[in-house]
Amino acid sequence: MTEPPQAAEAVVPTPEAAVRSPAAVRRRATLAGAVVSALLILAIVLGSRLLRDFDSALLPYAVATVFLAFGVAYRYTVWISAPGARRLFRQGWRSFFSAANFRRAPTALPKMIATYLGLQKFLGARSHARWAAHQLIFWGCVLAALITFPLTWGWFTFTSSTGAGPGYEMRIWGFKVLGFDALNIVGWLMFHGLDVAAVLVIPGASYFLWRRMKDRGAVTGQRFAYDLVPLIALIVISVTGLLLTFSSIFLHGGGYQFLAILHMVSVVFTLIYIPFGKFFHIVQRPAAVGMQLFKYTSRSKDEPVMACRRCQEPIDTAPYVENLRGTMRDLQLGFDAWAEYCPRCKRVLRGNAYLTHVKKGFK
Repeated sequence: MTEPPQAAEAVVPTPEAAVRSPAAVRRRATLAGAVVSALLILAIVLGSRLLRDFDSALLPYAVATVFLAFGVAYRYTVWISAPGARRLFRQGWRSFFSAANFRRAPTALPKMIATYLGLQKFLGARSHARWAAHQLIFWGCVLAALITFPLTWGWFTFTSSTGAGPGYEMRIWGFKVLGFDALNIVGWLMFHGLDVAAVLVIPGASYFLWRRMKDRGAVTGQRFAYDLVPLIALIVISVTGLLLTFSSIFLHGGGYQFLAILHMVSVVFTLIYIPFGKFFHIVQRPAAVGMQLFKYTSRSKDEPVMACRRCQEPIDTAPYVENLRGTMRDLQLGFDAWAEYCPRCKRVLRGNAYLTHVKKGFK
């Protein structure tokens, strides 16, 4: 029987590891957050033509986006400071900017962006219902972000045209890009895009909320603040947004002020929550595309595929396995040889080691 790889001697921390102490990481993350927030404020001022196009009624939303920018930059800097994430980040960008990879597989990156980020086919392998619900949430949130953020920052505005009729103009940074009639389908979509986004998000979020309340596997491992609050927040934002439209059309503005405040509070809370909760995976997911590209390009270069040391089944290409070993060395785990075993053999070897060294004392 193949013996499990033995742990190597303890690795002495290097000066580089000392530089990446928690305090140093926090200082670097705080600086990154401050810089990104300052750049966003500058972009808001310049993009709104020195605040001439900035709507003061949307100030709470704009302030929340500044906090969002700080939180995302802070959390992302902390995340990529970890050895595993840092190596993934570097390999991903190296593959992304590689001219050789582009010549060899020019369509690889667009396909991965479309399938991995857009269509998220990896979710379909788990459950078609989960995939469909996730698609509804994803595209609803993307549509809402594309409308809300530029409007909040004053980057684009809707103004009535000077000609006769119910015409409107959409301007970006003060320049006219589109004219439309408010009474046709284009005009309706322009003014009700957020309602469309809400209609997409509500069934998707409701499905996941129902599943987390009924599925035994989800119930046992879920946490209220981490798993349920994001779904509830999405539903509250979507429902209050639809109620605002209902109030303005059918109730002649009845209860509009209360609904507007409730909607604003829910949106601001969610924006501030994003960097520090489950929604942060939205920011992390694009980095995984880089690693997928790295794996794809290493396979397309006819790199030798390493076999498992125990069962001789293929694991992955040599560059990918070496990258995994490098991550384990960065973490100073002392047994990077585990990277040369397939997942099944790792489980078998761990079980054998448990029977040999742990259960032995209870015979």
